[in-house]
Amino acid sequence: MSKKKIVFIINPISGTHSKDKIPALIESGLDLERFDYEIRFTEYAGHATEIAHDCAKHGIDSCVAVGGDGTVNEVARALTHSQTALGIIPCGSGNGLARHLCIPVDVKKAIKIINADNVETFDYGVINDLPFFCTCGMGFDAFISLKFAESGKRGPITYVENVLKEGLKYKPETYEVVADDGAHRYKAFLIACANASQYGNNAYIAPGATMKDGEMDVIIMEPFDTFEAPQIAADLFMKTLTSHSKIKTFRTKHLHIHRKEPGAIHYDGDPIMTDADIDVHIEHEGIRILTDPDMIEDPGQPNFLLNAFSDFFNNINNVREDIEKRGHRIQIISKLMLRRLTKL
Repeated sequence: MSKKKIVFIINPISGTHSKDKIPALIESGLDLERFDYEIRFTEYAGHATEIAHDCAKHGIDSCVAVGGDGTVNEVARALTHSQTALGIIPCGSGNGLARHLCIPVDVKKAIKIINADNVETFDYGVINDLPFFCTCGMGFDAFISLKFAESGKRGPITYVENVLKEGLKYKPETYEVVADDGAHRYKAFLIACANASQYGNNAYIAPGATMKDGEMDVIIMEPFDTFEAPQIAADLFMKTLTSHSKIKTFRTKHLHIHRKEPGAIHYDGDPIMTDADIDVHIEHEGIRILTDPDMIEDPGQPNFLLNAFSDFFNNINNVREDIEKRGHRIQIISKLMLRRLTKL
């Protein structure tokens, strides 16, 4: 029996850790009796897509993205509607798709999943002709993506800090939305479209989302005041966002959105400016992905970060009682939360 062929595409500058040791880990951890492999390093933006497209063209069995969400998106977009399966060794700051699919961030464990050679077919989304595999969005969603990209720091602390600081200043927009069930009009802080459950860093924008139902979860976040901002930030991590009174959700296969003027959108966390009209749809079963045969999509296992947020915000009302002025209240809550996170 001939060996299967795998190409590992490594983005040397993505994420927060060096990739220098990964080639040796691949050599020692991959089942070389079953697989032949090649390692390719990306050299510029879009290079991963070019390599992956060539892999699909030549019938490579699997193409493994080694990097963050941006690298995964670049590789995956070239493999849609092909027989070449996407593999993931998550090395980024968010790792949204890997986390949703229960692919561990430990490199050795991720290689074991590649050895299992279990391929499943999943949905992916398209926003204004740009493929996404986790989430896309507009409004504050895209605005935060711009801030996060500019921050120079990565991880959940930076994300929550941006949500708290910038969220209190952001102006909601009015959106005309046409979904499968008809037309709607919303004044919204953000509109997010989720193929998978989270942005990354275990921030769950759509806790019930699945990549197999042929639909996207649409999340409308209505305007909220400063009292509600910390709880909404916490709800992202506690998988309780959709139970908040300011959140409206529905599922659809197609979505058209009109806003008053051009602005930012994001796809898998990458921000881009686009015009006032936005089209989003789901491509059902359009991407093959190597997954853990013993796991399902995002089973909701608790982890230390979720527990820390839950424990902190169970006591948030006690903090509020001791603070008299609104602005001072939010500042203190923010500092307490960031201090707690820093100790994790």
